[in-house]
Amino acid sequence: MKTLDLLHRWTGGLVGLVLLLLGLSGTILIHRDAWVMLPHASDEQVQDTPAIIAATEQMMADPAARPSSIVFATDSLGLDRLSFGKEAGAYADQAGNIVTRWDDPWQRPELFLFDLHHHLLAGETGEIVGGIAGLCGLFFVISGTVLWWRTRRTFAFRLLPKRLSRPAILRHHRDLGIVFAPFLLLVMFTGTTMIFRPVSALVLGLSAPATIEASFKAPEAQVGALADKPDWARMIRTARERFPDAEIRILSLPKEPGKPITLRMKQAEEWLPNGRTTLWFAPDTGELIEARDALTLPGAAQAFNTFYPLHAAKVGGLAYKLVMTLVGLALSLLGSLAVWSFWFRRNRTARRYGSGVTVPAE
Repeated sequence: MKTLDLLHRWTGGLVGLVLLLLGLSGTILIHRDAWVMLPHASDEQVQDTPAIIAATEQMMADPAARPSSIVFATDSLGLDRLSFGKEAGAYADQAGNIVTRWDDPWQRPELFLFDLHHHLLAGETGEIVGGIAGLCGLFFVISGTVLWWRTRRTFAFRLLPKRLSRPAILRHHRDLGIVFAPFLLLVMFTGTTMIFRPVSALVLGLSAPATIEASFKAPEAQVGALADKPDWARMIRTARERFPDAEIRILSLPKEPGKPITLRMKQAEEWLPNGRTTLWFAPDTGELIEARDALTLPGAAQAFNTFYPLHAAKVGGLAYKLVMTLVGLALSLLGSLAVWSFWFRRNRTARRYGSGVTVPAE
């Protein structure tokens, strides 16, 4: 038990700051659509087929300047989001008119926070660091629960420490952590699994990572080069015929030659905000190559599709958003106080007096 306590304290002291950043940025991102202050941001979502076709054709009209993907408006954000390469992007109204552009995600606060939360502003390296912090977070929740059991009779719930002394901070850390432990476990597991997919095997079984990979992989097909004017109307109408009640969510151009155009849709039964019902089209002719219904995917893939909406509070309405907001704030508090108490509030081992005698500090 002493070794477990030592590991918990030292790992927390080293990783707590990363968890603070993840917790705070994630909490703000839960509500990010509410503070996108742009014209048409509060417009009602449009899913009318002719309107979507017209807007898509307008946004994709110029072969030299068309976006690589379009994320269509939702019921919480009335703007389409366009991506141009790796960094640049734009918001457009649902008629296809550009509202604002950016060359760097730092120019948009919601995109900056998204990059901070997902990549720690360090690209793939930051994403890996965040994943490792998530694994450490799983260890903290499990080991903290074990360590708390010894002191369960002294439990007292407080939102903040009684005082900023190290014993008070440690007691607050222990008791606040046990209150939020189930939700912290959920957040850490779902977040880590989205970065390190093999972690899904802990809950979904050893074969889950391979099943998930196969379920999301694009079909192999011989296709031509992307046409100057792809038949967007044909693709969107075909998607509507296959899934008449589903929302059209994301349209993506091929990332390399010889790959299909991808259209993602969201059926009412899906939790994932952008859905995982996917259609692939030939980039030269607009002919349908394959349509994959998310509701008929293997159980492991369907379960994996619930991880992001659970992690980001994209399901469960306002009540769950408020719960996850509290969880994010609790994680921020636990991480920050763990670092502060470990590095800056450790009791001095001794106080030296003029006589040269050393006595323990109180």
